[in-house]
Amino acid sequence: MGDVTGLLLAAGAGRRMGGPKALLRRDDGTPWVVAARQTLLDGGLDDVLVVLGAAADEARSLLGDARSIVAEDWDRGMGASLETGLRELAADSAQVALVHLVDLPDVDAEVVRRVLSHADGPETLARAVYAGAPGHPVLIGRDHWSAIADGTDDEGARAYLATHDAVTVECGDLASGTDRDRPQDLDPRRDI
Repeated sequence: MGDVTGLLLAAGAGRRMGGPKALLRRDDGTPWVVAARQTLLDGGLDDVLVVLGAAADEARSLLGDARSIVAEDWDRGMGASLETGLRELAADSAQVALVHLVDLPDVDAEVVRRVLSHADGPETLARAVYAGAPGHPVLIGRDHWSAIADGTDDEGARAYLATHDAVTVECGDLASGTDRDRPQDLDPRRDI
């Protein structure tokens, strides 16, 4: 899948969670940012760009030599991270970005593989759905990058996807696709 690059959005401050999402850890101690990147690699991607923001230096230290970029205006919301990532990828040879969020711990490599199987060149537009509800990962072909980057808001590409007939890829049999965006979603024993 050399023409598809993973784009992992991990810039959020996690204000409702008590700290930056990239620094949160799974029960086994693995940082979410490391686990999510590995999920994309295990799902069939050879290249992953991680977009950081809050606590970027700490997150970068967790990632080692993994490819990353900082969204300087990350506090503007998910749209700023998506815009930064797509603009960075525009300089590469990738034709499709598989966009994933750091706070989806039950989305595994099998989900990534299923969505990735719908990559079909620069016109690709597809997204995972869970029992019909839209979620991530999302495939965005190069033909859409500029329009999405120019029109993002704090919800990313949601409006664009809704009005451009994105192919839906049902993944509810594999995961819930629920983001861990609230303190009650966290086990109190987690290292934050």
